[in-house]
Amino acid sequence: MGALLALASAVCYGIADVTGGLLSRRAHFALVALAGQGGGLVLTLLAAPVFSAARPVLSLALSPDTAWGALSGVGTGVGMVHLYRGVSRGAMSVVVPVSAVTGVTLPVVAGVVLLGDRPSAPAWLGILVAVPALWLVSLERSRPGAPVLTGASLDGLIAGAGIALQYLALAQARPSAGIWPVAVGRVTALAVIAAIAVPLLAARRRRAPLRRPPRTPAGASQGASAEAPALLPPRYAAGSAVTGMIAALALVLYLLAAREQLVVIAVVLSSLYPAVPVVLGLTALGERPTRLQAAGLCAAAAATALITAG
Repeated sequence: MGALLALASAVCYGIADVTGGLLSRRAHFALVALAGQGGGLVLTLLAAPVFSAARPVLSLALSPDTAWGALSGVGTGVGMVHLYRGVSRGAMSVVVPVSAVTGVTLPVVAGVVLLGDRPSAPAWLGILVAVPALWLVSLERSRPGAPVLTGASLDGLIAGAGIALQYLALAQARPSAGIWPVAVGRVTALAVIAAIAVPLLAARRRRAPLRRPPRTPAGASQGASAEAPALLPPRYAAGSAVTGMIAALALVLYLLAAREQLVVIAVVLSSLYPAVPVVLGLTALGERPTRLQAAGLCAAAAATALITAG
């Protein structure tokens, strides 16, 4: 059951990554992340009473589970901002594999060294296969000789570290807390993203003051005036909120999975989300995977089988 919950979490995360990435290319990435966490907060506040036993508000507020949920939200906020910033730069083929591998490697190391997790031999083999599989399946077609963007690589590393913190902290919450730690994490993530977004938006406003742009002569290039994306039109705000709800559902599923099995196993299976965009492209858009992506998909399937068998 735990493995199925973790795989369902990966599917939800994959869908949220696709929609969030597309939205961050059409609107300001920080506002996409902010609206997403707002949608996730609404979903978890509605769902938390269903999954949780009745507890006094004061005891919940003073619970260590609340602190773990808040720490998880710090990771979410940092991770989503840097993930969306990297994707908004058009560097998805760099950011996604770097963040995915970092986001799964750090929790595995921490789980074994700090938490005392001891996966079985087949599970260990599956973990070792899963890490390169995540990298391969995330790679997109790119121009031959295209440079690797240093800024995008850094975005991917920071996003992966945030995702790792999100996973590890959330797994420490006790089952008696239900999914309230996920709701608390959405509040913290909102605060973190707002703290990052405010100076970014202020700097943007200083660079491009609100005034009517000069007329462009007929036949002239429109590139300069179209460089900055719209902040967050209402339809994109709604899409971002729905994306955040799907991502919050992914976290709820991960939390439930981590209570059924080792944290290491839950993290690895939940981190298979980069395969989802590739599978969606194959089934819905009729795309053909590259040889590396096909190898990554096969390796991911083998890793899943090994981990669940172990």
